[in-house]
Amino acid sequence: QVRLEESGGGSVQAGDSLSLSCVMSNAPWERHAMGWFRQAPGKEHEFIASISYGSSIVSYGDAVQGRFIVSRVEGKNAVGLQMNDLKAEDTAIYFCVAREDNVPQYLENKEGVDYWGQGIRVTVSS
Repeated sequence: QVRLEESGGGSVQAGDSLSLSCVMSNAPWERHAMGWFRQAPGKEHEFIASISYGSSIVSYGDAVQGRFIVSRVEGKNAVGLQMNDLKAEDTAIYFCVAREDNVPQYLENKEGVDYWGQGIRVTVSS
């Protein structure tokens, strides 16, 4: 069974930085597109970032463009998210996501996600 395990969440102050990590286990294939979504209380899931295996294709949601950086661990189905200049509106549950294939563009919509992590909480106090 495919599993995505997130780590690194927590509580920080506005303006601080925080990094998240995610590792895929029992991957069915060698190369999977991976990324991140988040869900704030009372809101829909929001696309944060996606990245191809090999890191050649990267995209970001409008709300985090220029502040967050997504990265891959070379040669592995693992992804990180460096979050800088955090704001109170970044408070949410962050989900690691992945696809069966290596087409990260399809991860920009929730319908394109094949695998979800359990989620990890990030709280930003103003």
